[in-house]
Amino acid sequence: MELRHLRYFIAVAEEKSFNKAAERLFISQPPLSRQIKQLEDEVGAVLIDREHRPLKLTEAGEFFYEHALQILTKSDNLRSMTQRKGSLNRSFSIGFVPSILYGILPKIIARFREVYPNIHIKLLELNSWEQTQALTSGKIDVGFGRLQFEDASVRRILLRQESLVVAAPKSHPLVANLPKSVELVDLVNENLLLYPNKPRPSFIDYILELFESRNLKANYFTEVRELHIALGLVAAGEGLTIVPKTLEHLRSQEISYVALEDDFLTSPVIMNIRHFDKSEVLKTLLDITYQFYESEGLDYVREEI
Repeated sequence: MELRHLRYFIAVAEEKSFNKAAERLFISQPPLSRQIKQLEDEVGAVLIDREHRPLKLTEAGEFFYEHALQILTKSDNLRSMTQRKGSLNRSFSIGFVPSILYGILPKIIARFREVYPNIHIKLLELNSWEQTQALTSGKIDVGFGRLQFEDASVRRILLRQESLVVAAPKSHPLVANLPKSVELVDLVNENLLLYPNKPRPSFIDYILELFESRNLKANYFTEVRELHIALGLVAAGEGLTIVPKTLEHLRSQEISYVALEDDFLTSPVIMNIRHFDKSEVLKTLLDITYQFYESEGLDYVREEI
């Protein structure tokens, strides 16, 4: 069985016609029919009901179609990732979620540029899910995100757990006398301004899951486009939001930041890389990251590539 057999079969399955599939593949219809018959003989099952018009897949064909799609997707991703690896001596693309950019990531990247002055470094704003897709497609070489997604092609390196804080207007009763911390239960009836509203899943879903994990429900929340809109609305007295602690210097004249549950609620900082990618460039980036964590006195989890 060859990859071309899978491509031929998928074309027939999606076009529901040998003639249309042949046009899509730029081949004639008789050879296509023979290739599909050879595939059926090899797998030992009829995959296409030829008596039905338009053509439809048998139960075995439906099963084969789903797995053939996965195999071709992984094959295409492997080609893209390998091509990307071959260009590492010329360029290096880094994906990031905006909230991480307010921490020490800019310092890390600046130092990284000094170490590799001849490599063109490109920064792309991508949420954690988009980083997964960008890594498998070869669009980026590494990503810094906050959400975990299972993907066999991507390895997640947990760098550290960052405390979450509540951002509230300075006049809000919740922050009166600047309490040491508040609990999630204190927020269930507050208007929460959550971000970003797309693409999903996003940090919104992570925050809502924190409530659910404690058998709580955020009764009132508004989804906004991005972090700065949320903070602007907080400053205007429209509600509260929850942000990583590294953002607590933003709009500090108008907003008070209060710890959540004595720092027990956190948001992970994750480095996303392709599985089995052990390049020296990536190792250097990770080492620089750990060096800055140490110099800044930040707790972190050490892992090797």
